[in-house]
Amino acid sequence: MTARTKNSPDTVAAKRFAATVSYDGTDFAGSQVQANARTVQGEVERAAERLFGEHCRVSMAGRTDTGVHAVGQVAAVSATTRHDAATVGKALNALLPGDVSVRDVLEVTPGFDPRRQARRRGYRYTILNSRVRMPLWRRVAWHVEKPLDVAAMQSLANALTGRKDFIACSGPLEPGRSSERTVFEARWTQQGCILHFDIEADAFLPHMVRRIAGASVSVGRGSVTMEDITGLLEQAQTGTIGPTAPPQGLCLEYVTYDEGYTP
Repeated sequence: MTARTKNSPDTVAAKRFAATVSYDGTDFAGSQVQANARTVQGEVERAAERLFGEHCRVSMAGRTDTGVHAVGQVAAVSATTRHDAATVGKALNALLPGDVSVRDVLEVTPGFDPRRQARRRGYRYTILNSRVRMPLWRRVAWHVEKPLDVAAMQSLANALTGRKDFIACSGPLEPGRSSERTVFEARWTQQGCILHFDIEADAFLPHMVRRIAGASVSVGRGSVTMEDITGLLEQAQTGTIGPTAPPQGLCLEYVTYDEGYTP
């Protein structure tokens, strides 16, 4: 029998694919794979294993907590396959459950790392500011009954931009991990009774956006001032800013790259 050469048409190449992942986080114990819990990473890995016939480790741009959603998470997976990116995208969506999907599947370089190569990330936190609850919003928004002072909340958002130590908005970190982050933009917008908080940064600390959202609501209610929160930020003591807003209002909107994955 003639041995197959490197350039043989029967040779199957190893490829790496990146994709934008959307999910309803309600029924997930977060994005990162865990033992004995349903996660987004676990579902994508199961779909990839069925497609490629081998276990495929999926890397993701960042972790989201239990109940947090995404429309712009980025994941990458390597596999030995003849399939092109378009075929992989269609096949994965056919295999994934209804609360997860992929889009913009591209073949990328073998070393592409969706977390380390990410340059900016954008999150949106949604609040239903209404005296009466609205059931269709219950999975994607925090219901706050008391009217909020959005102008005061925006003043706090303005004070968050720039390079700062955000440890006051985080739980304990691993030794040696920096708590400094650069916030490029933070703004509140209002559409009737729906409030959106959009924030973009180079990276985020655990619970950082939810703590900022919780503190913003306290400012909007008038129970604390913007100066109270910025003072805690300057003191830089772990976890002093809050409360932590509920997870269902948070959504990872996008992750951007200078190179490697630019759909």
